[in-house]
Amino acid sequence: MSKLTVKDLPVEGKRVFLRVDFNVPLSEEREVMDDTRMRASLPTLEYLIDKGARIIVASHLGRPKGRALEELKMDPVAERLAQLLGRGVLKTDAVIGEEVEKAVANLPPGGVLLLENIRFEPGEEKNEPEFARKLALLADYFVNDAFGTAHRAHASTCGIAAYIPAVAGLLMEKEILYLEKSKINPARPLVAILGGSKVADKIGVIRFFLQQADNLLLGGAMANTFLKASGLSIGGSLYEVDKLEMAGEVLRENGKKCARIMLPQDVVIVEELEEGASSRVVDVDQIPEGWSVVDIGPKTVQAFQNVISKAETVIWNGPLGAYEVAPFHLGTEEVARAVANSGAESITGGGDMVAALVNANLTDKITHISTGGGAVLRFWEGKELPGLDVLQEYSGSRSRS
Repeated sequence: MSKLTVKDLPVEGKRVFLRVDFNVPLSEEREVMDDTRMRASLPTLEYLIDKGARIIVASHLGRPKGRALEELKMDPVAERLAQLLGRGVLKTDAVIGEEVEKAVANLPPGGVLLLENIRFEPGEEKNEPEFARKLALLADYFVNDAFGTAHRAHASTCGIAAYIPAVAGLLMEKEILYLEKSKINPARPLVAILGGSKVADKIGVIRFFLQQADNLLLGGAMANTFLKASGLSIGGSLYEVDKLEMAGEVLRENGKKCARIMLPQDVVIVEELEEGASSRVVDVDQIPEGWSVVDIGPKTVQAFQNVISKAETVIWNGPLGAYEVAPFHLGTEEVARAVANSGAESITGGGDMVAALVNANLTDKITHISTGGGAVLRFWEGKELPGLDVLQEYSGSRSRS
């Protein structure tokens, strides 16, 4: 780990601007439905509380695009955070300004203040220097624990680091360590499972794991493009016409000094994608016109399970079917159980995967569930992550607080 972390700072009594990713789903009653991301940052918060830091917490919620929207205020998040910490959490109705400055000035050691939705401010996503400077004036140190936004060059993830020392939180440190290990020195055999809807979103990751993995298992709607590129008829299934050539190139590399690619052998198909829809299981060369692929079939599940059972490392991004519509979550769930029971070191990433694992009650059986989606993909692709790049590097030995 080449970055300084919160444990390298003398935070006692200091004001710490802590950027987290509390972009959590809310119910119609504005209650937090899934606090997985919040729980992931608790170790950093609890460390700072124990050290007597004065903590200013910032997060976005949804996509307000610089507008103060009532339905995206942070009040339910503050309430849930107080429950998780077992202590009071102050909240302001602003991000910067006199109200916030007074609240920060009155924060006691170990006190926690949650700012209003950071994206209510137009300067956040534009990474405006003046807005970033005003954020920095609130604190002595900047701690970034929001790996899920590390690929964003925003004021609260990147710009603020131009004004005060910037280091990683404990969740950020954990994310970097696991993802670096998966990329640089994974235990083998390494199995990469890639799903989701679009090949376009994962071209770089596919190419990376084509060279890095021992087996590359493809599912989800993105697998339709590869099935089509292999010459099969896929009925009315969605696929990406402009990615057929690339998919064909990948398939031609199958097994040539790179990963063995496994596509679905059989699939679940429907005429209309809706809960309780009538479905059939067919081999991939028997998909009729007007029917669409919505999940992998039992033969594919078995084939994937056989490969996973021999793995030492499993990387997984993206569901293998329309998991959000019952019963087309079953393929994803059965493969997830195989990963959980394999004994392999397992690393998954992306909001869809978190939801699928929560629904299957398997989160405690996965080695590391990344809180990042786009950030994970960019990391594996080797692309720039502005939220990481601005964090201070360490040199020599560490003397941690």
